[in-house]
Amino acid sequence: MTENPIRNYFKTTHNLLYSFLVSLPLFLAYEVLILISQPNSDHVVRISVDVWFKSILNSFGLDAISLSLMIVMLLGFFILYKEREKLNTLRARNFILMIAEAFVYSIIVTLVSSTVISALFNIAATDPVTSLSYIQKLALSLGAGLYEELFFRVLLVSAFVFIFNKVFNDKKWASYIASITLSAMLFSAVHYMGSMGDLFTLNSFMYRFLFGLILNGIYIWRGFGIAAWTHAIYDVIVITFLGG
Repeated sequence: MTENPIRNYFKTTHNLLYSFLVSLPLFLAYEVLILISQPNSDHVVRISVDVWFKSILNSFGLDAISLSLMIVMLLGFFILYKEREKLNTLRARNFILMIAEAFVYSIIVTLVSSTVISALFNIAATDPVTSLSYIQKLALSLGAGLYEELFFRVLLVSAFVFIFNKVFNDKKWASYIASITLSAMLFSAVHYMGSMGDLFTLNSFMYRFLFGLILNGIYIWRGFGIAAWTHAIYDVIVITFLGG
């Protein structure tokens, strides 16, 4: 019996290999756009999670950009070696479908944000960064999709699932609910930290919390690559277009 093509697509693309390869363009585009838009700036505007990572590297006297590229390369080699048996199953059309799938999710999230969530919490679903150029806004949109999903979804959700599995004696439903909720709360809270953090309001916190819940659900269901592209495309729509 021939397997359903839709089921086969979801099964095939929900793995580490596809997630890494489909998210790689986000990393490269982010770094290139930051370099193009801010070549000689003493105060380079970057995503907060990226700043944390590069600040740690700089504190050890390391070249953050070069080392970041090296880490990505080494990670890529590791994933390619680990998933080498799946290399022959890679299909170019699947990458196109994954980005298209993420685009659909981002449109749904945008519509929900601008209607249901806005109505419930009386907050506009926009987050304009008016002082930045279009290229900078585009760079930060792509960077948010990559770095925030890597930190809040891959690292935090995975770590919380591991911890809560011990707490709830391997009751997966309970550990997933707790992990998704706690990670979404931290995802929202981090937007108010630091000198460039937003002014805290309950409405904006709840909006970002719900957005984090949606992204957590996409990550659990479809993996990192789809979640990263969904977040990136959503931010491109909201920040560069709706945000003016």
